[in-house]
Amino acid sequence: MVTVLVFGLTLRDAVGETEFECEVSEPTTVRKLIESNQDRMGSLLQFLLNRDLLIAVNKKVSGEDTAVKDGDVIKLTHQSRVSYDGTRDIPT
Repeated sequence: MVTVLVFGLTLRDAVGETEFECEVSEPTTVRKLIESNQDRMGSLLQFLLNRDLLIAVNKKVSGEDTAVKDGDVIKLTHQSRVSYDGTRDIPT
């Protein structure tokens, strides 16, 4: 089992819950985990494709290609208005 923690109102509204578990029979990636669990995490795919999803696996900043295995904890957070260099574009 992999534990998925969802942070931020935008993602929580999209998923409908803040924490859940997914069965993982063999090592996979964050992206493949989301794609293979469409019923529960399908709404996150658009955030992933738009690069609006911050991912951490076991407390380490990660990406969509990061390996995920049984026992891991994945934290997903929504980040909007990101510029090309990864900094937040906050109006002053």
